[in-house]
Amino acid sequence: MEVDHIVQQFITTENYTVDSITNGLINATFIVENKDTDQKFILQKINNQVFKNSNSIIINHLQINCLLQSNDYQLNIIKPILSLSKEFLVQDENLQLWRMQSFVENSLTFIKVPSPEIAFEAAKAFSHFLDTINTETLPSIEETLPDFLNFEKRMNDYKNALENADPHLIENAKTEIETTNQFLSLPDKWIEMVGNNKLPKRIVHADAKISNILFDENHKAIAVIDLDTVMISTILYDFGTMIQSYTNTTNEDDGNAENNFNSEIYNAVKEGFLFHLKEKLTPEESENLDYAAQVAIYIQEIRFLTDYLNGSVYYSTKYAEHNLDRTKNQLELLKGLNEYLDWRV
Repeated sequence: MEVDHIVQQFITTENYTVDSITNGLINATFIVENKDTDQKFILQKINNQVFKNSNSIIINHLQINCLLQSNDYQLNIIKPILSLSKEFLVQDENLQLWRMQSFVENSLTFIKVPSPEIAFEAAKAFSHFLDTINTETLPSIEETLPDFLNFEKRMNDYKNALENADPHLIENAKTEIETTNQFLSLPDKWIEMVGNNKLPKRIVHADAKISNILFDENHKAIAVIDLDTVMISTILYDFGTMIQSYTNTTNEDDGNAENNFNSEIYNAVKEGFLFHLKEKLTPEESENLDYAAQVAIYIQEIRFLTDYLNGSVYYSTKYAEHNLDRTKNQLELLKGLNEYLDWRV
């Protein structure tokens, strides 16, 4: 068994168990338990189609851990484990890279946000994480996913897809394209602020979804996990993507969703996000939180629609219109957010 060969490069005993974790979207993930010591570890095969330079993931992770350990961080720190040959990455016969990390006992995760209270707790944990790692002098963080946070490229990709798409796909998505095109100027302010350095460059998690927070049995956050996407950008990206993923009351692929935006969760996320960061944010950052939420939802919708027009070559799909349903869902979410912001004003 391939996994056994990898496990034996990290631990000396043959008395262990391996269980698969099935909710990951990118890396193959397993829980390994050393029965001799009752220790558990997380074992992952890194997806080299997504992460072209796996070494940068380890380098960033170690640097982030140094910041956390040096700056009074109150949550658990996930630690990379050295192999028996003193390497953080080991290679299998297919040239795939694997890594082992520490495991947090008695923890649980959520795939979707079940309540405003848990949304607040998750956002507060990310706030503490971001506040701790964004010190006065930032380390040299490597870009693990080139152009992943480049909204100008996302817009150009959409326009190119629209220009080159199969006519029947354009016809199928006619309504969604028309709605999308009404907001084409929405990211312009973001692109301008980032391009002209009007927003501070900070370390961001870049995948601040609820499943990347570990909770205890009382639903208190105990760890921020999955640092593979940590990069330098604007901190507004993390807030925006939290809103995009937390406030949706439906499954992301529900194309018939109506009124899927939850304003209570929106306010809970904002309160949690500001819990540790309020004094650190610049006026430009604070003033653009609502805008960041709008742009994050719109860009995710653009990504789904772009992939649909390209023939669904990026996102995993289960049926022909899957990405179109995801597009419809995000448009409904954006509609709900916009209506809430207009009403609040």
